[in-house]
Amino acid sequence: MSYELKREDIFSFAATTHEQTREKGNELVFRYCPYCHGGNHHDRDTFSINLEKGVYKCLRASCGRQGHFVELCRDFHFPLESAEQASRRYRQLPQPSKPPEMRQSSLEYLASRGIGRETAERYGLTARKDQPNILCFPFFDLQGRLVSIKYRNMRFRKGVDKCKEWFEKDTQPILFGLQCWNGSFDRAIITEGQLDSLSLSEAGIENAFSVPNGCSGFTWVASLSEWLNQFREIIIFGDWENGRMSLLDPLMQRLQVPLRAVRQEDYLQEKDANDILRKFGPEALRRAIEGAEPPRVERVRDLASVQRMDLSALEKVRTGFREIDRAIGGLIMGQVALISGERGQGKSTFLSQIIANALDQRDPQGNPYGIFVYSGELQDYLFRNWLDFQLAGKEHIDIVENEYGEETGVLQEETAGRISEWYRGRIWLYDDSILPEDGQNATDLLLETVEKVIRQYGCRIIALDNLMTALDGAGTQNELNLGQSAFVGRVKKIAMKYNVCILLVAHPRKSYTGIRMARTLDNDDISGSGDITNKVDVVLTCSRDPERENSARIQILKNRLYGRLKAGENAVRLNFSPLTRRMFAPEEGRKVYGWEKGEETINNLEALGYELCQCELPF
Repeated sequence: MSYELKREDIFSFAATTHEQTREKGNELVFRYCPYCHGGNHHDRDTFSINLEKGVYKCLRASCGRQGHFVELCRDFHFPLESAEQASRRYRQLPQPSKPPEMRQSSLEYLASRGIGRETAERYGLTARKDQPNILCFPFFDLQGRLVSIKYRNMRFRKGVDKCKEWFEKDTQPILFGLQCWNGSFDRAIITEGQLDSLSLSEAGIENAFSVPNGCSGFTWVASLSEWLNQFREIIIFGDWENGRMSLLDPLMQRLQVPLRAVRQEDYLQEKDANDILRKFGPEALRRAIEGAEPPRVERVRDLASVQRMDLSALEKVRTGFREIDRAIGGLIMGQVALISGERGQGKSTFLSQIIANALDQRDPQGNPYGIFVYSGELQDYLFRNWLDFQLAGKEHIDIVENEYGEETGVLQEETAGRISEWYRGRIWLYDDSILPEDGQNATDLLLETVEKVIRQYGCRIIALDNLMTALDGAGTQNELNLGQSAFVGRVKKIAMKYNVCILLVAHPRKSYTGIRMARTLDNDDISGSGDITNKVDVVLTCSRDPERENSARIQILKNRLYGRLKAGENAVRLNFSPLTRRMFAPEEGRKVYGWEKGEETINNLEALGYELCQCELPF
């Protein structure tokens, strides 16, 4: 007979891959594809198996593996059984014609565990006739047939006896206590050990069943899943060990019925239900069952528990441009701001000006901000030259003639030295002259370096210029898009993890080139897979103003915190000085930085040259 798909087989296969999985609707999503393992960019959540149809697929274009679960198992040498093979696998046991004779040894042992004779008889417990120190737990199916027997050495000596518990060979794994089901689908309780389910029955709690092998196997789920999923709810009462409850996570993955779990405090510092019964009595078990709560889902929080936050009090770094800061509230720590624009339109200059303005600001504790810069298109000395000119201003730049007779600016030597000492130890550049070793990924090295400078140098502002040069190993356009999306996702996690502000530069799509005169740049024009702008918090675009010489237009296309946008005719207009490389608002006066005042850094308000206003909400 052909193989019949079972959900349990899919979960069992997933366990052999050692990959993290999660259920999403009818799909079991793997953290990494078992075939391609996410490729060079370690793309996550691209592989899934449909739990109803058994079809699988990897969404990565360079992998694209797809097919049926049977083929997947063939490729990874995972054994499957047909329905006929499964039915033949289990040994058929002789069926008892009458209840077993209760033996004194079993009654005495059970009494020591808080279990009375009536409960023992109801579940058909006894000791072996030939070995009175071996307790027998009979396992019945829903039709009342004896399908397995589990044995327990009541005089087990650790380190002396070979085995404490074992099953009759080749018998069917199934829940213990099914013969005592009362026929109701209102509520069931699942415990880890047989003595735990017996303890609940002793306390007058019905429909208490226990798994056959603790947490060591779940092959029993497939044969009972249809029956279990008819219950209104199932309460999990596993063992509490190492700060967590056993059984809970595996059964949450395998059962579709609403679950509740006994609270940690209701274990009363004990390990399991039987320990609670023996020490605190049946009432403690009844309270534990009634107090069970829905298990906490990871990565989910009750909104009411979220700390209220005054948005205006969030730590921020001002861009230094009043109109932009009034709209976005400044560059907020924990956020990622994306700057886009065509080549030669001023993106890097705009970024450098923000860095210059940030160097003049302090954090809430009064410390100057540390800054890390990755400049994938400018050599280190060119980046420094550009920033130094912006910090210097025209009063400290001499006009000279070059070899072609054209006037050009030269930074005064004394000024260059003072600026250098002013920002020494506060701004760090990524050294891309050190090539990756064999097997190393340049993108991973960059992001690892970002985390290191945050931890070791205290950098709070991270500038990455730009997205294309930061990626390594991209092949097809689809791989490039996936790589860009994954990179931005990783950058966003770093920003949130360390509460830093990250500025990321990205080019527009090639399809935008040539039509820029017809319309202005928007979110859909930014290079990447389309979800890049969804992942960041602020989107700014920079372009030259065609109507005015030496001027720029800054659009705000996304503003997650306040929602205020500035695009098209409402774009922010800035002037540009070719001599100083500075960008500045037309109404802005001369900006004086801290190095010129002889201070390590100066107050934010003085540095920015204007009074900061509370952001006006646009609604």
